[in-house]
Formats: sequence, C-alpha cells, structure tokens
Amino acid sequence: MALLIAKDGEIVFERYQFGLTAEHRFLSNSMAKSITGLGMGLARADGFIPSFDALAQTYLPQLTGTAYGETTLQNLMNMASGVKYEETYKPGDDHGKFRLAANRVGVVLGAKAFNVREAPQGTRFHYASIETSLIGAVLQTATRESLARYLEPRLWQAIGAEGTATWFLDGAGLENAAGGVRALPRDYLRLGIVLANDGQRPDTGKQVIPREFLLDSTDWHRVAAAFRPRNPSSYYGYSNYFWLENSRARRFMLLGIHGQAIFVDPAHRLVMVHLAASEHAKVGEGTMGNERAALWRAVVQHYGKW
Repeated sequence: MALLIAKDGEIVFERYQFGLTAEHRFLSNSMAKSITGLGMGLARADGFIPSFDALAQTYLPQLTGTAYGETTLQNLMNMASGVKYEETYKPGDDHGKFRLAANRVGVVLGAKAFNVREAPQGTRFHYASIETSLIGAVLQTATRESLARYLEPRLWQAIGAEGTATWFLDGAGLENAAGGVRALPRDYLRLGIVLANDGQRPDTGKQVIPREFLLDSTDWHRVAAAFRPRNPSSYYGYSNYFWLENSRARRFMLLGIHGQAIFVDPAHRLVMVHLAASEHAKVGEGTMGNERAALWRAVVQHYGKW
C-alpha cells in the first residue's frame, strides 16, 4: 500500500497504491510494540521507572503472586517471561482469548488467566503480545498518564511529526500497547530517521531517545545469546520489542503482522517503511516476507555493503 525510503534524512523514494496517499493514516499493528519499548526507555530516563529489574507486580499489584506479576520488566520487554501463551492468529489461540478478556475486564485482570510458567524467565524468546500489553499498563501506572499522552510531547512531537497519531483503546480505556497505532506514513519514516541517527533528530540535533537505551535495544552484540539472531526461537534477534537483523552491521526493524515494517540501517543512514496488507498475518507464510527482505538487502547494497 505504501513504500518510502530515506537516505541521510531525505526521501529518495515514495510510492502509494490502491487509492491511498500520504494523507492516509496507516495501522501499525505490532510496530507499536517498539514504540511502547521506546516509552520504557523514556520513562527510565525521566525517573518514573528506575530499574527494568523490577517485577511487574511492583507496578501492577493485582498480579501479585502470579507468573506475570513475578516477571521482571526486562523479561517482559524481551518476551522472555517463560509463561505459556500461544499466539498463532488462528481461531481459539491464547491471543484471541486474551483480547476478548482484555476488552471485558482489562489487560491486567485478563492476564491472570495465563499463569503457567513453562520455562525459567529470561532464558528463551517466545513471542507473546500480552507481554507488551502489560508493559503498557506499567507505563500508565508509573507515569500516571495514558501512554499516548505521555509519548505525545516526548516522542511524537519531538521527532517533528507532521500529523497526529491515534491509538486504539481496549474496553478499559487502555491503549493497545501491542498494536493499534494509526499514523501518517511520513511520520513512520521520521521515526525511522531518528532511530537511524541513534535517537537524535538530525535537523535540530536534539537527542529524542536515550542513546544507550537505543543501542541496548538494537545492537545484537549487547544482548544475551538467547536473544541474538539465529537463536533457537527465531531467525532474527529481539530486544526491547525491536527485531535485530542477522547481519554483521547493526540493522534492526519494527515489524507488524500483514506486512507493516520499518527497516533501519544506522551505518548508511537508511530507512525503509513498508506498509502492506498481506493475506497472511505472518508474511513469511507467503511470498511477501522474502520479497520484502530481498528489496531491503538490495537497497542497502545500492548504497554500500550488506
């Protein structure tokens, strides 16, 4: 539906299809997880969350004594709780059950139904959107603001976004931290450009995102072996809701189901935004995943080496 590429902060390619334009807001799906992760980095810098080693129940006392309550914030941010949770996007999976419960009783109470830890926390990557939803609730409690209101001046306005973004709410009025952002494609690109500059806005020089937090989130050399590329659970690495490319140079992605993605290559100051509507939730189940990866690799190689 939309494809944008920027080099050194300038748009070098921009294309829309199916009657869509730069003025339409596009759904992020799980790219919003990375935005939520950035919220955690900002909240730590602001002093609202002193340590990611704290247990979730410190901020969500309703979860005290449960598997998720006794999981550290860092392990939730790495999807490493070890709690049993299946997210297949097929009818009857745990993700569907959780979404129904969250809309009925809220994220925190809905999470209490998932209380079996099948692996020690911090030892494996296992994709589970519920863990980002809980981090969204932690952020709201810690900052005493909604996630959208907290991030509006600190992230969205700070990157120079030209349009407002919206965030879907659940039945309890909490932002869907695991997905649900709707924003203009050029603003997704602006976010990618700031990420490509290690958190700094290139036109003003302002440091928008804490640099060390961003490096911890996007440099696979800094993460534990279980979360590096080609780990037992995933071809890509994973840290603080960012996907880490299997390449020598630091490259990373924000990914959402059905083809939503922001690709970032800091060394070449390259960003590619890909917004699509794949028939498969997981684009690797069709041709889109391989085609998109080949395009990104070719763009990088056009400007340098992979």
